[in-house]
Amino acid sequence: MSTVSGSIHTRGMLKWVFASLALVAAALAWVIDGTAELSSNRHLTGDPSMIRTESIGRSVRGQPIAVVERGDPDATTKMLVVGCVHGNEPAGIGIAEQLESVPLPPERDLWLVEDANPDGVAAGTRTNARGVDLNRNFPWRWGPHGHPGDPHYSGPRPLSEPESRLLARLILRIRPHVTIWFHQPFGLVDESGGSIALEREFGSLIGLPLRRLLRFPGGATDWENARLPGTTAFVVELPPGAPGPDGDRRYARAVATFLRQSG
Repeated sequence: MSTVSGSIHTRGMLKWVFASLALVAAALAWVIDGTAELSSNRHLTGDPSMIRTESIGRSVRGQPIAVVERGDPDATTKMLVVGCVHGNEPAGIGIAEQLESVPLPPERDLWLVEDANPDGVAAGTRTNARGVDLNRNFPWRWGPHGHPGDPHYSGPRPLSEPESRLLARLILRIRPHVTIWFHQPFGLVDESGGSIALEREFGSLIGLPLRRLLRFPGGATDWENARLPGTTAFVVELPPGAPGPDGDRRYARAVATFLRQSG
């Protein structure tokens, strides 16, 4: 064999060896990841009090948005709580945080998105970082509304924003029996188009009246109630200001009680 042909043969063998090693490494990584995921799922299934945190996407400015799952993942009764969707209405974030530790009833599955608009919270604005009102950006009777700079701007098209898209994907994935969306500052529970009985029950638990707010195209609860018939999504308008630690715990305990009663 000539020196040239031997060199070519050697290089070919080395490429084959490196390619084989890469395939083996990829296979091992897949096995390890899969094993870890299965182990985590078994742990959660075996221990209903286990908390699992999952990243569901990022905001316009790249801030991570997470969902926390608590309780029994095999439960048929699932509840989702969204602590904040408008950045200048952040009072529900503390309530969602408290819900990570309050006692939960058995055979229930609770999902928590503490802050769905971290860019807006950081800037103190209703909208996200592109100036879009996320609660006008869902595909329920959506239409162009406002313009950039308007705090109620609906965006260029439905689900144009990463925050609204990740919320929609999460809702369609877990299909919650009840979803509570915290807003401010009117101090009421909105008749949002789901079960009025459930909305009234929650209002009585937290001491807020039941009222019917104006409907606007692109609303999250309207989309959810239309998209998932038989479920109930509703808005809780907290009073102005921050509830404080005691208020957060009181609201969180009311949510846990409501979860037990709404199964």
